[in-house]
Amino acid sequence: MAADNHTFFPPVTYILTGIPGTEKSHVWIAIPFCLMYVATLLGNSFLLFMILTERSLHEPMYLFVSMLAVADLSLSTTTVPKMLALFWFRAGKISFVACLTQMFFIHVSFLSESAILLAMAFDRYVAICNPLRYTTVLTKSVIGKMGLAAVTRSFCIIFPLVFLVKRLNFCRTNLLPHNYCDYMGIARLACNDITVNVWYGIAVAILVIGLDAVLIVVSYGLILRAVFWLPSKDAQLKALRTCGSHVSVILMFYTPAFFSFFAHRFGHIIPGYILILLANLYVLIPPMLNPIVYAVTTKKIWRQVINMCYQWCSRSSLLG
Repeated sequence: MAADNHTFFPPVTYILTGIPGTEKSHVWIAIPFCLMYVATLLGNSFLLFMILTERSLHEPMYLFVSMLAVADLSLSTTTVPKMLALFWFRAGKISFVACLTQMFFIHVSFLSESAILLAMAFDRYVAICNPLRYTTVLTKSVIGKMGLAAVTRSFCIIFPLVFLVKRLNFCRTNLLPHNYCDYMGIARLACNDITVNVWYGIAVAILVIGLDAVLIVVSYGLILRAVFWLPSKDAQLKALRTCGSHVSVILMFYTPAFFSFFAHRFGHIIPGYILILLANLYVLIPPMLNPIVYAVTTKKIWRQVINMCYQWCSRSSLLG
């Protein structure tokens, strides 16, 4: 599949090489990746099941949490199984079409999650700054439209990436130095100019993800201003506690994403394996930790977790 520098070929298959320089440790690296993926599947599936089956959790905040769980499952399931196949079975071969498909769903899931976090910030803003209108502003119909808008926006922004990659000519190698199909990873294998690809990626990062982050910061600025106008410290602490889990999730999501983005801008001075490990952070860590954060810090969800565990233990003792 590799070719000389003067021969152009349509990329039929790529070979994912994993994390450069750590080939001998791939089997061991895959173990924590697998454990994180299992925790992601169990945690987010359990959270979804609990929210969908418990009527007391059919509130705007928890409906947004369920959307976030779906985005987390999509993001991790799109990437991790192929990583494990590569690390454990050296099954790094992936067709060009499958590679583009994986790339597309990774970025759609990521942008959808960013939009959902923004919607959740708006939810907290209305709940604290305008509580009397909370149920009339955030109806189930409005929440459904916000979820649909998040997915539609992500689809429309990421869909051009497929054509930006397909227009490129590939003449060097089909070895992709990554453990999943990353947009810029594919583009850098091309022989022609990728300036448009680079600038489109920067535009998405700054104008979309960056704008989401700025709007979230603005929302929490307004929330903090409203909280400090509350008459008692107990009311202030209660309001801040309702935002604590969301702020934790925001930091876990945006910190590795922006760190990875800026690291790629200075890739010439950062080792390749560091860049790839950073790229793995935002597809592994947030999906695993999000359900844990919400289960531990949200009283209603924590109460339901305890109730379900109690019911399960009661049934087990009766059967025993």
